[in-house]
Amino acid sequence: MAFVQIRDMSVAFGSAPALRGISLSVERGEALGLVGESGCGKSITWLAALGLLPRSAKVGGSVLLDGVELIGASPSVLEPVRGGRIAMIFQDPASSLNPVHRIGHQIAEALALHRGLTGAPARAEVIRLLDQVGIPDAKTRANAYPHELSGGQNQRVMIAMALAGEPELLVADEPTTALDVTIQAQILDLLGTIRRDTGMGLVLISHDLGVVSETCSRIAVMYAGRIVEQAESAAIFANPSHPYTRGLLGAMPPISGPRQKLVSIPGSVPEASRMPQGCAFAPRCSEAIADCTRVDPAAVTVEANHLAACIRATPAKTGTRTPERVLA
Repeated sequence: MAFVQIRDMSVAFGSAPALRGISLSVERGEALGLVGESGCGKSITWLAALGLLPRSAKVGGSVLLDGVELIGASPSVLEPVRGGRIAMIFQDPASSLNPVHRIGHQIAEALALHRGLTGAPARAEVIRLLDQVGIPDAKTRANAYPHELSGGQNQRVMIAMALAGEPELLVADEPTTALDVTIQAQILDLLGTIRRDTGMGLVLISHDLGVVSETCSRIAVMYAGRIVEQAESAAIFANPSHPYTRGLLGAMPPISGPRQKLVSIPGSVPEASRMPQGCAFAPRCSEAIADCTRVDPAAVTVEANHLAACIRATPAKTGTRTPERVLA
């Protein structure tokens, strides 16, 4: 059994379906990329799994952590999981860190909550964590306030805080969005190094396939509250079988070689309250046929360990460009 198994999970706010039957698994130590445009439901998937959505959200389906059900679980079951077994790094460190407390104090709070460390042992562990995430002069910087650090350093502080509970799975929600390309590469390399050193699993949420191309071994592509394609990373780039995945790849600029025209995807992700009939991607899809507006396709097996939810899903033509890491 996978470490985390999400089965047919749905989320609705009133009559608006934000997630429409998400099924996903994460193995121990695995690096999974969750990719899609803003509004596809990537963050909501993990907020729902950890019971962090408001009470107005109607959550259905199943989320098993080592066989223990999390959907509808009591606080006594969820509290050791949040930040302990599964930690989450949110998109904007500036809004996640408390501006009136020193960063060392904020990391120490996590240590006290998840590991019972206080006093001198907690202080020593704070410095070790800051060293681990690459903060220079960690002993001094532990006394700094968030506004005294750069965006990249604050993101490293968030990673240190997430590691304080020694999680078995780290969910990084757009951890490089507000950073310049050089710092983006450093943060991604840091996450990869920590994962290899600790054996921790990683879910990297991003809108950019290039960001996850070298960091993750498996990729799931989300659109309008559904997973429309998932496969090993190499298979996604060599044989993209859903038009949305091909659209995301076509919008990626190559770093080397001849110049190529970038192909944008027209329109935008539909609002949850205005979901079109049939395939949600059909109104934006250049390959759509009449049946696409009537049938919401189930995922089919394209090849081993490769699923795509498209009625026209077939192996892609050979010679599809495999991108280099693209961070911009």
